[in-house]
Amino acid sequence: MTGTTTGTDWRAWQRSWDRQQEWYMPDREERFRVMLDMVEAIAGPEPRVLDLACGTGSITDRLLRRFPNATSTGVDLDPALLMIAEGTFAGDDRVSFVTADLTTPDWWEQLPHDSYDAVLTSTALHWLHREPLAALYGQLAGVVRDGGAFMNADHMIDELTPRINEADAALRRARRERERAAGALDWAAWWEVVGRDPVLAEATARRFAIFGEHAEGDTPSLDWHVRALREGGFAEARGVWASPSDAMVLALR
Repeated sequence: MTGTTTGTDWRAWQRSWDRQQEWYMPDREERFRVMLDMVEAIAGPEPRVLDLACGTGSITDRLLRRFPNATSTGVDLDPALLMIAEGTFAGDDRVSFVTADLTTPDWWEQLPHDSYDAVLTSTALHWLHREPLAALYGQLAGVVRDGGAFMNADHMIDELTPRINEADAALRRARRERERAAGALDWAAWWEVVGRDPVLAEATARRFAIFGEHAEGDTPSLDWHVRALREGGFAEARGVWASPSDAMVLALR
């Protein structure tokens, strides 16, 4: 995966990111499938999508494989992950990327379109605390077209079920330790590999200057997300998928 920018295997970097994420979320592909099922049901097979906090473009990759006539705008602030995404989709005129900080009040003004059929995000917005996340939901109500959809699949912890939460967490820890022993990379180990790559090293250093090791956000319950989206201007909102620790909320304008 190393070499010059033009010789870098960007797809290999994206696959390695996916493997690292799957170490934490073995049901990751299932949430993507449900997400795209709902996109098709609401927006049809040729949607204009905003891939919010897109990272390496994992959602965009699956979107275009399923819907070849879709278009996607990826937005993120992470220079290293965006570098991988831009390399992966270089030359694909269905895809564009925007560097923006979602905590700023006017980030959406940088987008190439005024509205989108669907805004999709996965395992990213837990970097935000409740207040800025609620503010973001209000901004997204102005980005999604009338009748369009917003979906967020993320860690959504129900604090009213502590014993269930701990049982699930213990099972996940044991599974991850087995996979680590077999050579799986966790978050820190993956970034260590990326930081040693001569092409990505500088962007990785900038990434850690922006975010630190890992941002400390919130993981409120699904019910909180539903309320915040309705209060932010969405007409309907409810959960459409769940695992013991994660859930996906779908909201319609």
